[in-house]
Amino acid sequence: MTTPSPNQMSAWQRSTTRRFLKWLFSWQTARRMLIGVACIITLWALFCAEENVRGKYTWDKYRQELEARGEQLDFREFIPKPVPDDQNFAATPLIKSWFPRQTSDQWKDNYSRAENLSKADRDHRSIMDLVAWGRAFVSTNAHGKVESGPLDMASRAKAAPAVLEALKTNEAVFAELRAASDRPYSRYPVNYDVEDPFTILLPHLSSVRAVCRRLQLKTCAELAAGNGAGALEDVKLMHYLADSLKQEPFLISYLVRVACLQTAIEPVWEGLAERRWSDGQLQELQALFQRDNFVADVKRPFEVERASGIVVADLIRKHGLGYLINYLGQGSSSQSDLRVANWLGALLPIGWLYFEQYNTYHAYQTLLDGTIDPTQRRVFPGRTEANFREFGGEIKGDKFVGSFIHHRSMAALLLPALSRVITKAAAAQTAADQAAIACALEGYRLANGQFPETLDALVPRFISQLPHDVINGESYKYRRTDDGQFILYSVGWNEKDDGGVPGKTLFDEREGDWVWQYPARP
Repeated sequence: MTTPSPNQMSAWQRSTTRRFLKWLFSWQTARRMLIGVACIITLWALFCAEENVRGKYTWDKYRQELEARGEQLDFREFIPKPVPDDQNFAATPLIKSWFPRQTSDQWKDNYSRAENLSKADRDHRSIMDLVAWGRAFVSTNAHGKVESGPLDMASRAKAAPAVLEALKTNEAVFAELRAASDRPYSRYPVNYDVEDPFTILLPHLSSVRAVCRRLQLKTCAELAAGNGAGALEDVKLMHYLADSLKQEPFLISYLVRVACLQTAIEPVWEGLAERRWSDGQLQELQALFQRDNFVADVKRPFEVERASGIVVADLIRKHGLGYLINYLGQGSSSQSDLRVANWLGALLPIGWLYFEQYNTYHAYQTLLDGTIDPTQRRVFPGRTEANFREFGGEIKGDKFVGSFIHHRSMAALLLPALSRVITKAAAAQTAADQAAIACALEGYRLANGQFPETLDALVPRFISQLPHDVINGESYKYRRTDDGQFILYSVGWNEKDDGGVPGKTLFDEREGDWVWQYPARP
């Protein structure tokens, strides 16, 4: 056959596109492409194998070093041991009814309806507005807010019976919990038998908080009504409820315990401000708060958080990248998205997850290094801020892709909020210390007619040993005021003595001192 001359070829036959396609789909080109793809797959497989070996070696070596130092990395070892029902505070019908999850109307009582109308200022200590609460309990207006009432002792004493009457709907709850508080142990019926520690349900935490808030109001009303004995029993129950969470291995349980402690201290402060507590009651309250050690107690929840992070990495390795996607989406991811994520995850080196485990645990160690000293009961704000500022700058600079490339995605997800936990630990310990000292000061005043010139005068008769400021390790600052009262304070998170001037909130994280002070007496 004669080959056509260029002049006889059609435009298509002469086109560059045709020649390119002919080259592209030629056997020679296909062979080269297959060889190229095979080379790429081989190189990627070699890279993955190298990363897998390197990642596993890095994590295993680090893990062995940690275990040699006595670090516990197995989450299961932190689970509270079973307790016989007759010794278990949490083995009551009421508490069991909180599991597996609360019903939506669990706390639709007089308090919850009135609380929406009479909001307390939770950023500062203040005298409980019993008059407003009394109005809220009888109000037929489901919206808006009742007006504040007078805070003088006579007006509050007059309002107290109505508040106590409204809270009688909760008396069966209080009575059951009070009877159970004689038991020496507390292990809530939490289902720990799950793969992922972060999916463990803790429905009892909100109920514990709810009971403490109701007891707080009841205690203030009892004090106003002159029932110091009843108020003391309710403070002790609030403190017991807080301590009932002590053995739980979760940071959220620790934070709820801190919140319950603060709730219990409010009426103690109010009773001291109004001089409602007797000498015997003061001694019981003082002993109660002297037992608290929130600085030492925060160590275990941190250890559990680290161990839980290790479990999550193991689960991603077991179930695929879709597990992480579903986790971040809180179970809302579609099945197709999960399949795509698992497919993409299968292409990545397993060793990268070992690097994630290493970097997450190492970041915990670095962030917490030098921030707390449980043996000395100290917290170091400057070191805490510096550690987290450096870590935050690195994570922010990485963005999403950078965190992924540097194997710090889990660290960026799990760690940034930990600095606030340290702050709350310091604030809780300060509150407990100040409450104990304030009880000793009131005991001194009852015995001598006035507050002492220095805190040292309290030892040993009114307090066996003065606690030190967890921030700087020195004595708490104290001075008498011209109106016969006193100011007791910690230098606060800024580590600066501001002369007893508080910040914008009770335990301000930016400025001011952490102050225990009473309102002016009428």
